[in-house]
Amino acid sequence: MSDGRAVVLGAGPVGRALVDRLVVDEVETRVVTRSGRASVPDGVEVVAADISDSEQATKACADARIVYSCVGLSYQGWPEKWPPMMAGMLDGAAAAGARFVFMDNCYMYGPVTVPMTEDLPLTDYGNKPATRSKITRMWQQAHEAGRVEVASVRASDFYGPGVVQAALGDLSIGRLAKGKSAQVVGDPDQPHSFAYVPDIARALLSVGGADDAMGQAWNVPNAPDKTTRQVLQMFADELGQPLKIQVMPKPLMSVLGLFNADLRELKEMLYQWERPFHVDASKFAARFWADATPWEQGVAETAPSYPTN
Repeated sequence: MSDGRAVVLGAGPVGRALVDRLVVDEVETRVVTRSGRASVPDGVEVVAADISDSEQATKACADARIVYSCVGLSYQGWPEKWPPMMAGMLDGAAAAGARFVFMDNCYMYGPVTVPMTEDLPLTDYGNKPATRSKITRMWQQAHEAGRVEVASVRASDFYGPGVVQAALGDLSIGRLAKGKSAQVVGDPDQPHSFAYVPDIARALLSVGGADDAMGQAWNVPNAPDKTTRQVLQMFADELGQPLKIQVMPKPLMSVLGLFNADLRELKEMLYQWERPFHVDASKFAARFWADATPWEQGVAETAPSYPTN
Protein backbone atom coordinates (compact mmCIF):
# COMPACT_ATOMS: atom_id res chain seq x y z
CA MET A 1 0.00 0.00 0.00
CA SER A 2 1.07 3.61 -0.53
CA ASP A 3 2.18 5.83 2.31
CA GLY A 4 -0.50 7.79 4.10
CA ARG A 5 -2.36 8.33 7.32
CA ALA A 6 -3.38 5.49 9.63
CA VAL A 7 -6.48 6.01 11.74
CA VAL A 8 -6.76 3.95 14.93
CA LEU A 9 -10.23 3.70 16.44
CA GLY A 10 -9.93 3.11 20.18
CA ALA A 11 -7.10 3.66 22.64
CA GLY A 12 -7.22 0.61 24.91
CA PRO A 13 -4.21 -1.70 25.37
CA VAL A 14 -4.30 -3.00 21.78
CA GLY A 15 -4.87 0.45 20.28
CA ARG A 16 -1.97 1.92 22.26
CA ALA A 17 0.36 -0.94 21.31
CA LEU A 18 -0.60 -0.48 17.65
CA VAL A 19 0.01 3.28 17.80
CA ASP A 20 3.45 2.70 19.32
CA ARG A 21 4.40 0.48 16.37
CA LEU A 22 3.01 2.94 13.84
CA VAL A 23 5.04 5.75 15.41
CA VAL A 24 8.22 3.65 15.27
CA ASP A 25 7.47 3.04 11.58
CA GLU A 26 7.04 6.82 11.14
CA VAL A 27 3.43 6.49 9.97
CA GLU A 28 1.27 9.58 10.36
CA THR A 29 -1.34 8.49 12.88
CA ARG A 30 -4.68 9.73 14.17
CA VAL A 31 -6.38 8.18 17.20
CA VAL A 32 -10.15 8.40 17.61
CA THR A 33 -11.90 8.03 20.97
CA ARG A 34 -15.33 9.02 22.18
CA SER A 35 -13.84 11.49 24.67
CA GLY A 36 -11.13 12.85 22.40
CA ARG A 37 -8.53 11.92 25.02
CA ALA A 38 -5.85 9.24 24.86
CA SER A 39 -2.36 8.60 26.17
CA VAL A 40 -0.31 8.62 22.95
CA PRO A 41 3.21 9.60 21.87
CA ASP A 42 3.96 13.18 20.84
CA GLY A 43 2.92 13.96 17.30
CA VAL A 44 -0.10 11.64 17.26
CA GLU A 45 -3.37 13.43 16.56
CA VAL A 46 -6.29 12.62 18.87
CA VAL A 47 -9.88 13.47 17.94
CA ALA A 48 -13.29 12.83 19.47
CA ALA A 49 -16.04 10.96 17.63
CA ASP A 50 -18.96 8.66 18.23
CA ILE A 51 -18.21 6.05 15.60
CA SER A 52 -21.76 4.70 15.70
CA ASP A 53 -22.70 7.97 13.99
CA SER A 54 -21.73 7.62 10.32
CA GLU A 55 -21.21 11.36 9.86
CA GLN A 56 -18.84 11.56 12.81
CA ALA A 57 -17.05 8.37 11.78
CA THR A 58 -16.61 9.70 8.23
CA LYS A 59 -15.10 12.93 9.52
CA ALA A 60 -12.79 11.04 11.89
CA CYS A 61 -11.55 8.76 9.09
CA ALA A 62 -11.02 11.53 6.55
CA ASP A 63 -7.79 11.27 4.54
CA ALA A 64 -7.03 7.80 5.95
CA ARG A 65 -5.06 5.24 3.97
CA ILE A 66 -5.98 2.51 6.44
CA VAL A 67 -8.38 2.35 9.39
CA TYR A 68 -7.71 0.00 12.27
CA SER A 69 -10.55 -0.72 14.69
CA CYS A 70 -9.33 -1.51 18.20
CA VAL A 71 -12.63 -0.59 19.83
CA GLY A 72 -13.86 -2.40 22.90
CA LEU A 73 -17.10 -2.34 24.87
CA SER A 74 -18.19 -3.53 28.29
CA TYR A 75 -20.33 -6.65 28.13
CA GLN A 76 -23.63 -4.78 28.43
CA GLY A 77 -25.83 -3.96 25.44
CA TRP A 78 -23.87 -5.62 22.65
CA PRO A 79 -26.85 -6.41 20.35
CA GLU A 80 -27.88 -2.74 20.42
CA LYS A 81 -24.43 -1.12 20.36
CA TRP A 82 -22.19 -3.17 18.07
CA PRO A 83 -24.12 -3.13 14.75
CA PRO A 84 -24.33 0.70 14.59
CA MET A 85 -20.65 0.91 15.47
CA MET A 86 -19.70 -1.52 12.71
CA ALA A 87 -21.90 0.35 10.25
CA GLY A 88 -20.29 3.66 11.19
CA MET A 89 -16.76 2.29 10.92
CA LEU A 90 -17.45 0.77 7.52
CA ASP A 91 -19.01 4.04 6.31
CA GLY A 92 -16.02 6.02 7.57
CA ALA A 93 -13.45 3.77 5.89
CA ALA A 94 -15.47 3.58 2.67
CA ALA A 95 -15.85 7.36 2.45
CA ALA A 96 -12.08 7.76 2.82
CA GLY A 97 -11.34 5.01 0.30
CA ALA A 98 -9.35 3.36 3.09
CA ARG A 99 -8.63 -0.25 3.90
CA PHE A 100 -10.37 -1.42 7.12
CA VAL A 101 -8.81 -3.89 9.55
CA PHE A 102 -11.04 -5.00 12.42
CA MET A 103 -9.52 -6.30 15.64
CA ASP A 104 -11.93 -9.03 16.74
CA ASN A 105 -12.19 -11.80 19.31
CA CYS A 106 -13.19 -15.46 18.98
CA TYR A 107 -16.77 -15.27 20.20
CA MET A 108 -18.30 -15.87 16.75
CA TYR A 109 -17.03 -19.47 16.87
CA GLY A 110 -19.40 -20.18 19.78
CA PRO A 111 -19.08 -23.04 22.31
CA VAL A 112 -17.21 -25.45 20.03
CA THR A 113 -15.23 -28.47 21.25
CA VAL A 114 -12.67 -28.42 18.41
CA PRO A 115 -9.70 -26.12 17.73
CA MET A 116 -10.96 -22.81 16.41
CA THR A 117 -10.05 -22.19 12.79
CA GLU A 118 -11.22 -19.27 10.67
CA ASP A 119 -13.45 -21.46 8.50
CA LEU A 120 -15.75 -22.61 11.31
CA PRO A 121 -19.39 -21.57 10.77
CA LEU A 122 -20.62 -18.42 12.49
CA THR A 123 -22.62 -19.21 15.60
CA ASP A 124 -26.10 -18.03 16.50
CA TYR A 125 -25.49 -18.95 20.13
CA GLY A 126 -26.46 -16.61 22.92
CA ASN A 127 -26.20 -12.87 23.06
CA LYS A 128 -22.60 -11.75 22.59
CA PRO A 129 -21.43 -14.59 20.31
CA ALA A 130 -24.43 -14.07 18.02
CA THR A 131 -23.71 -10.34 17.94
CA ARG A 132 -20.12 -11.01 16.88
CA SER A 133 -21.47 -13.21 14.10
CA LYS A 134 -23.82 -10.44 12.99
CA ILE A 135 -21.11 -7.80 12.70
CA THR A 136 -18.85 -10.34 10.96
CA ARG A 137 -21.50 -10.73 8.29
CA MET A 138 -21.70 -6.95 8.01
CA TRP A 139 -18.01 -6.50 7.14
CA GLN A 140 -18.03 -9.57 4.90
CA GLN A 141 -20.94 -8.16 2.92
CA ALA A 142 -19.29 -4.73 2.68
CA HIS A 143 -16.12 -6.31 1.30
CA GLU A 144 -17.95 -8.60 -1.12
CA ALA A 145 -19.99 -5.65 -2.41
CA GLY A 146 -16.77 -3.76 -3.16
CA ARG A 147 -17.60 -0.90 -0.77
CA VAL A 148 -14.39 -1.22 1.23
CA GLU A 149 -11.48 -3.63 1.58
CA VAL A 150 -11.85 -5.38 4.96
CA ALA A 151 -10.03 -8.01 6.97
CA SER A 152 -10.53 -9.26 10.51
CA VAL A 153 -7.81 -10.14 13.02
CA ARG A 154 -9.16 -12.46 15.70
CA ALA A 155 -7.38 -12.73 19.04
CA SER A 156 -8.00 -15.03 21.95
CA ASP A 157 -8.28 -13.66 25.50
CA PHE A 158 -5.32 -11.34 25.79
CA TYR A 159 -2.84 -10.18 28.37
CA GLY A 160 -0.10 -7.57 28.49
CA PRO A 161 0.94 -4.24 29.99
CA GLY A 162 -2.03 -2.03 30.74
CA VAL A 163 -4.66 -4.77 30.44
CA VAL A 164 -7.35 -4.20 33.06
CA GLN A 165 -10.66 -5.78 32.06
CA ALA A 166 -9.66 -9.31 31.08
CA ALA A 167 -9.30 -12.74 32.62
CA LEU A 168 -5.60 -11.95 32.92
CA GLY A 169 -6.13 -8.43 34.20
CA ASP A 170 -6.78 -6.53 37.39
CA LEU A 171 -8.87 -9.19 39.12
CA SER A 172 -6.22 -11.87 38.65
CA ILE A 173 -2.71 -10.52 37.99
CA GLY A 174 -3.54 -7.17 39.58
CA ARG A 175 -4.64 -8.82 42.80
CA LEU A 176 -1.64 -11.15 42.82
CA ALA A 177 0.65 -8.12 42.59
CA LYS A 178 -0.86 -6.89 45.86
CA GLY A 179 -0.49 -10.24 47.59
CA LYS A 180 -4.20 -11.07 47.26
CA SER A 181 -5.98 -14.06 45.76
CA ALA A 182 -6.45 -14.06 42.00
CA GLN A 183 -10.15 -14.19 41.18
CA VAL A 184 -11.12 -16.43 38.26
CA VAL A 185 -14.18 -18.13 36.80
CA GLY A 186 -14.65 -21.59 35.33
CA ASP A 187 -12.06 -24.33 35.66
CA PRO A 188 -8.53 -22.91 36.11
CA ASP A 189 -7.05 -26.25 35.04
CA GLN A 190 -8.38 -26.26 31.48
CA PRO A 191 -5.85 -25.40 28.73
CA HIS A 192 -6.50 -22.04 27.11
CA SER A 193 -5.02 -19.93 24.33
CA PHE A 194 -3.92 -16.44 25.39
CA ALA A 195 -2.73 -13.71 23.01
CA TYR A 196 -0.09 -11.17 23.99
CA VAL A 197 -1.12 -7.58 23.22
CA PRO A 198 2.06 -6.59 21.30
CA ASP A 199 1.57 -9.70 19.14
CA ILE A 200 -1.96 -8.55 18.31
CA ALA A 201 -0.65 -5.15 17.24
CA ARG A 202 1.99 -6.85 15.10
CA ALA A 203 -0.68 -9.05 13.52
CA LEU A 204 -2.87 -6.04 12.71
CA LEU A 205 0.01 -4.43 10.84
CA SER A 206 0.86 -7.66 9.02
CA VAL A 207 -2.70 -8.16 7.78
CA GLY A 208 -3.24 -4.47 7.03
CA GLY A 209 -0.23 -4.38 4.76
CA ALA A 210 -1.08 -7.47 2.70
CA ASP A 211 -3.29 -7.15 -0.37
CA ASP A 212 -4.04 -10.88 -0.39
CA ALA A 213 -5.23 -10.81 3.25
CA MET A 214 -8.30 -8.73 2.51
CA GLY A 215 -11.76 -10.28 2.70
CA GLN A 216 -10.56 -12.85 5.22
CA ALA A 217 -10.34 -13.50 8.95
CA TRP A 218 -6.98 -14.28 10.57
CA ASN A 219 -6.37 -15.82 13.99
CA VAL A 220 -3.48 -14.28 15.94
CA PRO A 221 -0.64 -16.67 16.92
CA ASN A 222 -0.21 -17.43 20.61
CA ALA A 223 2.49 -18.94 22.75
CA PRO A 224 1.63 -22.60 23.58
CA ASP A 225 -1.62 -23.04 25.49
CA LYS A 226 -1.45 -23.09 29.26
CA THR A 227 -4.04 -23.46 31.99
CA THR A 228 -5.07 -20.35 33.87
CA ARG A 229 -3.42 -21.80 36.96
CA GLN A 230 -0.12 -22.31 35.12
CA VAL A 231 -0.17 -18.76 33.79
CA LEU A 232 -0.97 -17.26 37.17
CA GLN A 233 1.80 -19.35 38.77
CA MET A 234 4.25 -17.75 36.34
CA PHE A 235 3.01 -14.31 37.29
CA ALA A 236 3.10 -15.12 41.01
CA ASP A 237 6.72 -16.26 40.67
CA GLU A 238 7.63 -13.13 38.71
CA LEU A 239 5.95 -10.92 41.31
CA GLY A 240 7.48 -12.80 44.25
CA GLN A 241 4.06 -13.68 45.62
CA PRO A 242 2.49 -17.00 46.64
CA LEU A 243 -0.20 -18.20 44.25
CA LYS A 244 -3.67 -18.01 45.75
CA ILE A 245 -6.75 -18.49 43.55
CA GLN A 246 -10.42 -17.87 44.26
CA VAL A 247 -12.82 -19.53 41.83
CA MET A 248 -16.32 -18.05 41.79
CA PRO A 249 -18.87 -20.90 41.94
CA LYS A 250 -21.37 -20.92 39.09
CA PRO A 251 -24.43 -20.86 41.39
CA LEU A 252 -23.03 -17.79 43.13
CA MET A 253 -22.57 -16.10 39.77
CA SER A 254 -26.26 -16.68 39.06
CA VAL A 255 -27.29 -15.10 42.34
CA LEU A 256 -24.93 -12.14 42.11
CA GLY A 257 -25.88 -11.67 38.48
CA LEU A 258 -29.34 -10.63 39.62
CA PHE A 259 -27.75 -7.47 40.99
CA ASN A 260 -24.67 -7.06 38.78
CA ALA A 261 -25.23 -6.70 35.03
CA ASP A 262 -21.58 -7.30 34.11
CA LEU A 263 -21.52 -10.56 36.06
CA ARG A 264 -24.81 -11.60 34.49
CA GLU A 265 -23.34 -11.07 31.03
CA LEU A 266 -20.12 -12.89 31.96
CA LYS A 267 -22.01 -16.08 32.80
CA GLU A 268 -22.92 -16.55 29.13
CA MET A 269 -19.23 -16.83 28.26
CA LEU A 270 -18.32 -19.39 30.91
CA TYR A 271 -18.06 -22.10 28.27
CA GLN A 272 -14.70 -20.62 27.32
CA TRP A 273 -13.34 -21.50 30.74
CA GLU A 274 -14.99 -24.87 31.33
CA ARG A 275 -13.33 -26.83 28.50
CA PRO A 276 -10.14 -26.70 26.44
CA PHE A 277 -10.07 -23.47 24.43
CA HIS A 278 -7.61 -23.64 21.56
CA VAL A 279 -7.15 -21.03 18.84
CA ASP A 280 -5.55 -22.50 15.71
CA ALA A 281 -3.42 -19.84 14.00
CA SER A 282 -1.81 -22.13 11.43
CA LYS A 283 -3.36 -20.16 8.54
CA PHE A 284 -1.80 -16.95 9.80
CA ALA A 285 1.53 -18.68 10.47
CA ALA A 286 1.69 -20.02 6.93
CA ARG A 287 1.18 -16.56 5.43
CA PHE A 288 2.88 -14.24 7.90
CA TRP A 289 4.78 -15.35 11.02
CA ALA A 290 4.54 -17.86 13.84
CA ASP A 291 7.01 -16.56 16.42
CA ALA A 292 4.53 -15.42 19.07
CA THR A 293 6.12 -13.86 22.16
CA PRO A 294 7.23 -16.61 24.59
CA TRP A 295 5.43 -16.76 27.91
CA GLU A 296 8.60 -15.99 29.85
CA GLN A 297 9.08 -12.72 27.98
CA GLY A 298 5.42 -11.71 28.07
CA VAL A 299 5.15 -12.33 31.81
CA ALA A 300 8.38 -10.43 32.53
CA GLU A 301 7.19 -7.45 30.47
CA THR A 302 3.65 -7.46 31.88
CA ALA A 303 4.09 -8.03 35.62
CA PRO A 304 5.74 -4.65 36.39
CA SER A 305 2.74 -2.79 34.95
CA TYR A 306 0.56 -3.80 37.92
CA PRO A 307 0.89 -1.72 41.11
CA THR A 308 1.94 -3.57 44.25
CA ASN A 309 0.10 -1.36 46.70
